[in-house]
Amino acid sequence: MFETRLKEIIMDSSLLINEPLANHTTMKIGGAADYLVIPKNINEIKEIIKLANEYEINVTVIGRGSNLLVSDNGIEGIVIKISDCLDHIDLNGTKVIVGAGYSVIRLATQISRKGLTGLEFASGIPGSVGGAVYMNAGAHQSDFSKITTRANILFQDGTIEWLSNDQLEFSYRTSILQKKRKGFVLEAELQLEEGTKEVSTALMQKNKDYRRETQPWNYPCAGSIFRNPLPEYAGNLIEKANLKGYQIGGAKISEMHGNFIVNAGNATSKDVLQLIDFIKKTILEKFNVILETEVEIVGKKM
Repeated sequence: MFETRLKEIIMDSSLLINEPLANHTTMKIGGAADYLVIPKNINEIKEIIKLANEYEINVTVIGRGSNLLVSDNGIEGIVIKISDCLDHIDLNGTKVIVGAGYSVIRLATQISRKGLTGLEFASGIPGSVGGAVYMNAGAHQSDFSKITTRANILFQDGTIEWLSNDQLEFSYRTSILQKKRKGFVLEAELQLEEGTKEVSTALMQKNKDYRRETQPWNYPCAGSIFRNPLPEYAGNLIEKANLKGYQIGGAKISEMHGNFIVNAGNATSKDVLQLIDFIKKTILEKFNVILETEVEIVGKKM
């Protein structure tokens, strides 16, 4: 009955059953979703949430699959993938309202070409706007808390509400949406500043070149694995511990950057989790520093 009603809400072409999530994550790891839904709009998402709540079925929202480690056993219930929808954009002067599924890199490129400044730091962040706001993604001494004025949030009970910057309670690589008041970003309003196309594009290119030279995006990976235990940096501690290149199964600590774990070939989520635990234990023993994961770990327990 549930599946029949779900199909009534969405087109069959937007529903995949027992879909391997390795096909939808940048790390190319992850078991199957019971239901993977690619909705058309916000109203469809609301109806899906309403139906899931009625049947007490778990809902997980993903974007482009970066910063995500999915269990080998997959994700129970419904996975809503928004990167193939919610990609609207409305630019009004220096203010932009953009859908949660919009590519961060694409947005930063378009904004710089308009002669606006403020998003150059995000030119190499391989995710969607929704995920970037959710986790307060950042780089190069800036992050989304600096430019996000408000965000439209769908909460687990099906209600939708615009939250201001203060209400989002941004801090380093986190927001209120992760634990305190769980919700999904539908769209965000960003405040930019007047600049020049030449300066912005030059800075973006500099940031892109830096990422290309220092981060292993030629391998499947999820981005930074650990939050930086400021004033220390996770990558530096891992390098000092001589862990670069260490491998468990198909999961390997990048030889280019210590805070990246790459899928060196047929890696499983179990391989990555064992490697994360090994790194945590080693850094604690050597430097008395507790590392916390930045990558979001989701799915059925193994």
